[in-house]
Amino acid sequence: MKRIYIITIVILMITSTIFAQKKPVRLGVVGLSHGHVGWILGREDLGDVTMVGIVETDLELAKRLSSQYNFSIDLVYGTMEEMIAAKDPEAVAAFGTIYDHLAVVEICAPKGIHVMVEKPLAVSFDHAIKMEALANKHKIHLLTNYETSWYPTNVRAKKLLNDETIGELRKVIVRDGHRGPKKIGVNKEFLKWLTDPVLNGGGAIMDFGCYGANLLTWIHKGKKPNSITAVTQQLQPENNPQVDDDATIILTYDESMAILQPSWNWPIGRKDMELYGTLGAIYADSRNQLRLRIAEGYDGFTEEIFDLEERTPPFDDSFALFAAVILGELQLEPFDPYSLENNMITMEILDWAVKSSKNGETINFKK
Repeated sequence: MKRIYIITIVILMITSTIFAQKKPVRLGVVGLSHGHVGWILGREDLGDVTMVGIVETDLELAKRLSSQYNFSIDLVYGTMEEMIAAKDPEAVAAFGTIYDHLAVVEICAPKGIHVMVEKPLAVSFDHAIKMEALANKHKIHLLTNYETSWYPTNVRAKKLLNDETIGELRKVIVRDGHRGPKKIGVNKEFLKWLTDPVLNGGGAIMDFGCYGANLLTWIHKGKKPNSITAVTQQLQPENNPQVDDDATIILTYDESMAILQPSWNWPIGRKDMELYGTLGAIYADSRNQLRLRIAEGYDGFTEEIFDLEERTPPFDDSFALFAAVILGELQLEPFDPYSLENNMITMEILDWAVKSSKNGETINFKK
């Protein structure tokens, strides 16, 4: 018994030493204009990533955020090349314009630096193809961060669907958006490019249409839709003069249909999804609240309501997940919402949706 006890103690000491010696991933931040940059600037130090440098040309913005989040202005560099040479990051997170995502990968990939961008992956499918080629050639991880990837309700909804709890899938409805960037008060730097058709690739159809396209690709395990029909409107020309602010995208699959409703005109901010099957329906109403209804008779049903806890690490935080993937501690499942293979299809869907809305026609995917 004494020998077993000693061996156990030694194993625990070795394990503790290994974990203690594990170095955090050295992370560079490229751009500060994206409203989501606070996720990394204000993130608690969990020992998995450490922010080593920042790239931002707007010194006024950099100084303002430095004061707000208490980071040293000495971390800020004017170019990616300068930051990389000085800080040698293993990975970067892009928080600039969506148009800049390609340039970030063009500089980082040949240096073996992994990249995570905020959704969507790119402004166009053409940009996405170039990014994918660079990532594959230089063997880097290229992830896309969606807030809805963290939602326990979406994970539970997919499991219930896979378990055939609601029978065969027939319809999906995904609604995302808010009152509009200007109305919710995003900062001036973010607003400037978010409402620019070149820097953002479009308006609400890109900004929030990507969520639904990403979830559908995940739910359908990488299967592409058969057809896409999209309609856009501009209901706030005074606030969004150059881009759409309301869209509806209809996608058909072999045995189901999906309706995406991205909008900058929702009176209440939302990111929700409804799945309808032959036996019932799943309502992922928010990040933590989900309802399951099983049909009874013509219009009756039984209902079960779930208030779900947050997902376990590293699936509750994009940077923790990024670090786990880089360190080889985690391999993403096929067509995971973060994965490049998912987001290539997501970008193809968005690209065709934009073309459909401009041309006023249904676009059929070639088989």
